[in-house]
Amino acid sequence: MSETGATPPLVELINVAKTFDVSPPWLNRVLEGKPRALLRAVAGVDLAIARGETFALVGESGCGKSTVARLIVGLYQPTRGEIRYEGKRIDAGASQALRRNMQMIFQDPYASLNPRWHVSQIVAEPLRTHPQMLSRGKRDLAERVASLLQQVGLAAADGEKFPHQFSGGQRQRISIARALAGEPAFLVCDEPTSALDVSVQAQVLNLMRKLQRELGLTFLFISHNLAVVHHIADRVAVMYLGRIVERAPTKRLFGEPQHPYTRMLLDAVPDLELSGKARTAVAGEVPNPLAPPAGCAFHPRCPYANERCRREVPVLKAVHGWHGATTDVACHAVEEGRLKPRVSATA
Repeated sequence: MSETGATPPLVELINVAKTFDVSPPWLNRVLEGKPRALLRAVAGVDLAIARGETFALVGESGCGKSTVARLIVGLYQPTRGEIRYEGKRIDAGASQALRRNMQMIFQDPYASLNPRWHVSQIVAEPLRTHPQMLSRGKRDLAERVASLLQQVGLAAADGEKFPHQFSGGQRQRISIARALAGEPAFLVCDEPTSALDVSVQAQVLNLMRKLQRELGLTFLFISHNLAVVHHIADRVAVMYLGRIVERAPTKRLFGEPQHPYTRMLLDAVPDLELSGKARTAVAGEVPNPLAPPAGCAFHPRCPYANERCRREVPVLKAVHGWHGATTDVACHAVEEGRLKPRVSATA
């Protein structure tokens, strides 16, 4: 049975890993006596995303979130493991029709749109790639583009403009319209609001939730902004140096965080209510992924680390908590009961 329950997941990752060879050229290695350099961006990730939910992936920069996104949509091929969509493996290549069901919204609305194209050309590109979706040729194409622009809160006449004539929030709406053109079921959102002002972020997030309800979409939402994740996600997985260290429903993870790293991330969120609760700032930096520490990768920054943490890699295991709910945690201190449970005001 999958982590999402009895219903088969829409998207599933099974022990997925990705290693990049970042070695200097062969001749340089020979002359300088340097070994090969391997960067383990993702180190054995298991995920199951249910149809219709918003699954969030969070963590500091460099933890492997965006690499997971690119592995799912096929921009990278995994070094090992399986990626499944509706139960079918897609890691070794997928049909064009299957790939059409998976689209991506990128982080930078300024860099993800072709500045030389009209907006109508940008939104129509997926339709031209999949001409079987059109029944009446150019007339149908123009009507579909106008409908998509209106669906994301723009005017049909905006199709005649260039991307530089729009604000950041409007450009991200254009990106969403382009992603919806192929009528996908699954959208990978790689920090889609991080480059936007706070007020514009709220507008874009509300638009995404509205479209999800109307179209029955499934989201993988990647972010480092925990406030945004708390607002939009159904379930959350926390990544650290290529591994998932905690995974739980959103209310459970924010209300009773288990892993020391999750607690540190939540403690870094500004306390607007001035509750006066004890907070532990995030200490240190993410280790160099070219030379990760032995054992638990978080142990150099963890105040609860012991000799076992320095020697043995923790495994993701279910931990029972309040109201009978469970959290998947990879932490020796949690497993051994060395961490006291912490229930926040949101629980």
